[in-house]
Amino acid sequence: MKRDVRQHIIATASDLFYRNGYNSTGINEIISESGIAKATLYNHFKSKEDICLAYLQHKHNKFTHDIKAFCSSKSSGEDQVLAVFDFLSLFFKEKDFNGCWCIKTVSEIPKDNERIRNEIQSQKKQLIAFISELITKNLTIVSEKESESLAKQIYLLYESAVAESHLHQENWPIMQAKNICQKIV
Repeated sequence: MKRDVRQHIIATASDLFYRNGYNSTGINEIISESGIAKATLYNHFKSKEDICLAYLQHKHNKFTHDIKAFCSSKSSGEDQVLAVFDFLSLFFKEKDFNGCWCIKTVSEIPKDNERIRNEIQSQKKQLIAFISELITKNLTIVSEKESESLAKQIYLLYESAVAESHLHQENWPIMQAKNICQKIV
């Protein structure tokens, strides 16, 4: 029961933070939308920052599970690497697409907030590692160094496609990033 309440708070806060932003979402709004008492919220989280960390982890866990399943469902080889952009295209088409939750959050926190910044950096490093793993398993790259370099290039294409598709509210940045990626793999 206690875990269910915690998950309900995280899910509610996640929706609010992703839709409205971290700074525009207050504790009282989370409490109201969750339908819980203030004491209940503080039994599970000591601060808004703690809720934010749970939000980031919640979004990341779902994203990681979904992108890995999607990419592994594609044919081995180049298709699995390019699938990160196909996955992004599907993500973009979701009715509540609002860009990257990490970039949105990092743009709202103070520069010295190391807890949230470290969590976001960790998530981004995990995405690079996943892309590197896709490259290693699916492409004939000569060295680990080349694989890491290519993974970072694809990561940058992916991240810019997320930001630009959100900005323009169109799918073309994703398709162009995929085209560039196809040329470099």
